[in-house]
Amino acid sequence: MTSPFTDIIPQSSLFGRLRANAPDVWQSYVDHEFVRKLGNGSLAEECFRHYLIQDYLFLIQFARAYALAVYKADDLAAMRQFSQTVSAILDMEMSLHLEFCKGWGLSESDIVSQPEARATVGYTRYVLEKGHQGDVIDLHVAVMPCMVGYAEIANRLIASSDTKLDGNPYRAWIEMYASEDFQNVAKAEIALLDALAQKRGGEGRIADLTQTFAMASRLEADFWQMGLDLAK
Repeated sequence: MTSPFTDIIPQSSLFGRLRANAPDVWQSYVDHEFVRKLGNGSLAEECFRHYLIQDYLFLIQFARAYALAVYKADDLAAMRQFSQTVSAILDMEMSLHLEFCKGWGLSESDIVSQPEARATVGYTRYVLEKGHQGDVIDLHVAVMPCMVGYAEIANRLIASSDTKLDGNPYRAWIEMYASEDFQNVAKAEIALLDALAQKRGGEGRIADLTQTFAMASRLEADFWQMGLDLAK
């Protein structure tokens, strides 16, 4: 299945190439059973609440990853864009997430009192490790499945005939990530990765970057599975 988002991804972009190099792994992430159940409204509510808690804890570590990207970047334009992302996560996205959680009976104290799940630790620490060991491109590729994947997932759901929006308790989540604002953030991430690759890229890096992209995508799929497993 394609979506309006995937249709406009330049296949020559670094993200487009990495996505094409790991099609099965990417598909298992963006078309996970958790995602399909979000789309048709059949996901158990306790699974979604657990996901919401872990997603907030995830954002805390993600802000740290983008702060590391500010340090790793070697030009002011990239530093400013990464810095804006840090601010957006800490000052906007986390606040919006808490407002969304209130509708599900979750307060910030409820959330931060919970331990990080293994899937949360697995992905966030992988991203940070890639950032510490490698350069800004290694780090940025590791975060791309999250930033761009959610945009593609939301578009796939909006475009799917299996998705039911009317009466779907998860409609607001789908529409949030399908919104023009979030889609533009994802597109900006793709463009930034290309700009970084022009300075630090090269064909010799594609194989290693594909491995990073594929592992990050697997860890994102594990994040969905973590929530789904609560219903089993």
